[in-house]
Order: sequence, then structure tokens, then C-alpha cells
Amino acid sequence: MFEPTLALQTAIRAALLASPEVTAFVPADHIRAGSTRPDKAPCIIMSDGNTSLHGHDYTSQRVAWVYLDLHVWTLDAGQDAAKEIAGAAMAALDKRNVVVEGGFCDHFRVTASRFPRDPDPAYGHGVLSVEALIRWFV
Repeated sequence: MFEPTLALQTAIRAALLASPEVTAFVPADHIRAGSTRPDKAPCIIMSDGNTSLHGHDYTSQRVAWVYLDLHVWTLDAGQDAAKEIAGAAMAALDKRNVVVEGGFCDHFRVTASRFPRDPDPAYGHGVLSVEALIRWFV
């Protein structure tokens, strides 16, 4: 069984862990999937994401667009630290080394970055949005 959102999260995590620039800021066990404000900081938390299925191609492969956000969190380090981590993550993902196990990633890119202020000024917060075109055999 193949689920494209989980496969993309796994691939993104692997790409981030392979980047010394990212892991210099964020410990490996702080890069994970989830949906809440972190219990450990600094961290990168990947959202659950959305998948838009596009049927089958001519070789009976399933095709889908996957969209998800990576939330960068810092605590007592300021908003600039969140921006530095987001920049390192964006550079790691721009190398197009996102390898989806069990499928193929035909398109991947970071589409946006934003840095909303958290109501608690102790937290720095950044969001990177990504999109990927994933295909796999059924």
C-alpha cells in the first residue's frame, strides 16, 4: 500500500536530515510530522497535507499532487532564528533530492514562505509550503 502524503513527509524528512546546515540548527528528533505547537524547540513539524488524486496514467500508475506545510518553530531565540532555519530547510529542499520510496517524484518545489507572529512572543514561527507531483504503481 502507498499513501503519497506519508511518502512525501518521509522523503522531506530524509532530505532535511541529510543537510548539515539544517541539523546544525535542529536536532534530528525534532524534525517530524504533527499538527500542534511543539513540545521541543527548535523544530520543524510537517503538516498532515492534502492530496489531489489525478487518476491513472497510461502505464496504470496512480498520479497525485501533494501539498503540505513545514512549520519551523523556535523558543526564546526570536523570529530571525526561525527565518534562518527556514532558509536552511529551503536550501536543502531546493537541491531536488526528494526521493519518494515506493514511487516517483516528478515535480517538487517550495512554493511559499511566511513568518506569522505567534501570540506568545517567546515563539518564532515560519511556514514553508511545498508541492509535489507523485506517481506510483497500483
